[in-house]
Amino acid sequence: MGYTYEQLSGMTAVQLREIGHAQNHPDLLGIATMHKDKLLPLLCTVLGIEAHPHHVAAGIDKTNVKQEIRGLKRERDAALEAKNGAKVREIREKIHHLKRLLRKSII
Repeated sequence: MGYTYEQLSGMTAVQLREIGHAQNHPDLLGIATMHKDKLLPLLCTVLGIEAHPHHVAAGIDKTNVKQEIRGLKRERDAALEAKNGAKVREIREKIHHLKRLLRKSII
């Protein structure tokens, strides 16, 4: 059965050990005494799963927002070079707003 990182991270250490024992992989020797924080990344590598959660942004186009942030950062750098404090503050507020929007939209 194919597992995802989210499914594995929601399991107990005992359940993870059972999955590990069923795999019969040479890298999984000694898992009987491992704690979950060591066992989870090891199981992910054996099962070929990326060992980190994937964040999905709902309701917005994450790529476009990130591109807009990068563009604003270039504008901010130019405003810093020109020593235009008001423009720098305005751009920083826009960047802050967009970053908050991204964080709020992550499921």
